Amino acid sequence: MPQTPEPGSPESAHEEQRWLDSREVAELWPVREEWVPGAAGRAEVRVRRHGGESRGTYGAAPTFYSYHPEDVRRAATAIAEGRVDIPSVWRTDTPDGRRAEYWSRFRFRLSCTVALTLVLCILGLAVYTVVS
Repeated sequence: MPQTPEPGSPESAHEEQRWLDSREVAELWPVREEWVPGAAGRAEVRVRRHGGESRGTYGAAPTFYSYHPEDVRRAATAIAEGRVDIPSVWRTDTPDGRRAEYWSRFRFRLSCTVALTLVLCILGLAVYTVVS
């Protein structure tokens, strides 16, 4: 695997490129978007982390990641050639990954349907109470 610079190494101003977000990286790699940070760590891609600071009792702020474009291109080749070990459920090109994606979407849609049904029942009950 080619040597990559240290994650904290600065780049000169004229070499600075726009870093990619998780969605753009997921389009280049056969990896589900929520697993891109883990796959980037396994592929030795430089990552910038934004947010995630503590909010005390209220948990933490959302964390966003940016990925170095050259490292992403290098890792795309390594992932395609199978030189990076990525679990099959993280990938979009395996039956396990497609099954996991299906069930996560199914659970999301089911929970939205249940929530909408609950809201409509509450509204119907409120209207019935006011009218009668």
